[in-house]
Amino acid sequence: MKEYEEVRSHLIEMLEELDERLTKITADVKHENVPLEKDFAELATQSENDEVLDFLGNSARMERDRVREAIARIDKGEYGICELCGEPIKKERLQAVPYSSMCVKCASQAGC
Repeated sequence: MKEYEEVRSHLIEMLEELDERLTKITADVKHENVPLEKDFAELATQSENDEVLDFLGNSARMERDRVREAIARIDKGEYGICELCGEPIKKERLQAVPYSSMCVKCASQAGC
């Protein structure tokens, strides 16, 4: 676990950023800062924007879940090991996507 302390810290920072982003997205979707428009055209535009925000929120939640899982893997001593084949995940992949749970080969076979 000691070898991944820096990665764990980075993942916690990512988690905090994702939580901030989700808070902002949720506020925007709920129109906490800007009330809904009464004009039909503007309401349609806001509705489209809400769909985009909903997509972004779902993506952020999925990434947050992956980050949490990576932190748990570090804590269990399972980080850096492919969950499918059991082989080590290359450091370059972990640097690029620190919450990776699969090696490149298994991820591409799984369609990830």
